[in-house]
Amino acid sequence: MTPPVFCGIDFGTSNSSLAVADQNDVFLIPVENDHTTIPSAMFFARKDNHAYFGREATERFLTRQPGRLMRSLKRVLGTPAMRQGTMVNGELMKFHQIIAAFLDQMKRKAEADCGTELRHVVMGRPVHFVDNDPAADQRAESELKAVATSLGFEHVGFQYEPIAAAFAHERRLSGEKLAIVVDLGGGTSDFTIIRLSKENARKSDRNSDILANTGVRLGGNDFDKDLSLAEMMPELGFRTRYGAKNLEVPSYHYFDLSEWSKVNFLYTNRIVFQAKQLLRETHDPVRYGRLINVLEQETGHAVLAETEKIKIGLASRERFAAALDFIDEDLRIDVAREDFNAAITSKTEKIVSAARECLQAAGILPEAISLVIMTGGSTEIPLIQEQFRKLFPAAEWSEENKLSSVGLGLAYDARSRFS
Repeated sequence: MTPPVFCGIDFGTSNSSLAVADQNDVFLIPVENDHTTIPSAMFFARKDNHAYFGREATERFLTRQPGRLMRSLKRVLGTPAMRQGTMVNGELMKFHQIIAAFLDQMKRKAEADCGTELRHVVMGRPVHFVDNDPAADQRAESELKAVATSLGFEHVGFQYEPIAAAFAHERRLSGEKLAIVVDLGGGTSDFTIIRLSKENARKSDRNSDILANTGVRLGGNDFDKDLSLAEMMPELGFRTRYGAKNLEVPSYHYFDLSEWSKVNFLYTNRIVFQAKQLLRETHDPVRYGRLINVLEQETGHAVLAETEKIKIGLASRERFAAALDFIDEDLRIDVAREDFNAAITSKTEKIVSAARECLQAAGILPEAISLVIMTGGSTEIPLIQEQFRKLFPAAEWSEENKLSSVGLGLAYDARSRFS
């Protein structure tokens, strides 16, 4: 009989990974070609609704192939949209089957690499799928468990993502560290304070080592939204005026265009018709006309992709520009880092506040933290780095495997639970 292989799946808002563990080793599986992470994106071709995943999905969309791109699927868990579903190229699809298709292609890739069926999994989850709504939070976990079970997993467990990241780092420590994990993903920011050591790693029950967990439903996608509203949407007519009463144009289309999980809902004949009706009265027909162009050509995701490109570019540069020539031949948006910082200051403060709540829940001061583990793509943002280094100026800093440490830690946890 083939010994069981244990599995950890980090289904992220922006990126996902899968790691497996046997009795001897824990390692990441290449889930898209040679990549050990895959963007959490799907593209459904208009011709036959065939699904493409990850980088290929994004590439097909950005090269204007006909079809529909979907991102930020994780944010649908626990919300009414999970039950309602969405129209995909004229066909109603339930989000259960969409998420299942995404995770199934990862599972099948791992099984092919391992040469055995995967039946034991620990799934990562944020501290809160949904803020301040315990019922919705539990519903989100139950929905994700139902998806995992439908894929053939017989044993399904859950672990907070920051705890999993801590487990992945723990194997390399010398001595004991009181650590805070700062896990800033695309959709959530989560924190765990935990005692780590090689000796503690051998325990089957780690509850006594975990001092506190906190989280907030804010992440990189929210930074994209704030940057979009501050710098991109004004070029599409946001906050321009219309009519004899000089009213501000309705803002809800712009807010939806700035959020990955809501863009697709704008591509309806009714919404395009409403926008065209207002065009007759707008005081800035050039900019407002660009909004109609985006709605008609269904290029909202392309605008957000350029917004994300600016965000990533500003991590290493003081200025970064994006070309939106697919809307208007001469349209180019140049953003300074200080303007990006101003756009995200409010949400950054809320994230730091959630970290302080974790310290308070643990009953310790910031000076007691000896190790800060930074994981998740949003920890690359300079303002985030600056604020957390101010909060923990004397602590050791660990930033290895930012996009894959959660997956590795989940596999360690799966082996510990199920072996």
